[in-house]
Amino acid sequence: QVQLVESGGGLVQAGGSLRLSCVASGQTFNRYAMGWFRQAPGKERESVAGISWGGGTTTYADSVKGRFTISRDNAKDTVYLQMNSLKPEDTAVYYCAAGHNLAVFGFWGQGTQVTVSS
Repeated sequence: QVQLVESGGGLVQAGGSLRLSCVASGQTFNRYAMGWFRQAPGKERESVAGISWGGGTTTYADSVKGRFTISRDNAKDTVYLQMNSLKPEDTAVYYCAAGHNLAVFGFWGQGTQVTVSS
């Protein structure tokens, strides 16, 4: 079992930045690929970014490429999502997830709200 706790969400104006953090506990963090997902009201949950256990592979949704950066610090059991040039359409609840690979995530956090005002 892996427990995940997100933080760093909030209200920001369009064009601003936020950094989300997700701290893991319960199992060896560096054995897991990590991902960030989001779900906007009335929409399905979508993948935002993913990072392999060692950090050597990252993936991004087309909608956030060039604006968001995922990173991890295995010494701190933490994964980050740096979000720049935020747009109102980035408004959503953002979830951190852990999995044995970048395709399947079995552990989820409770989510943190990100609201981007125009």
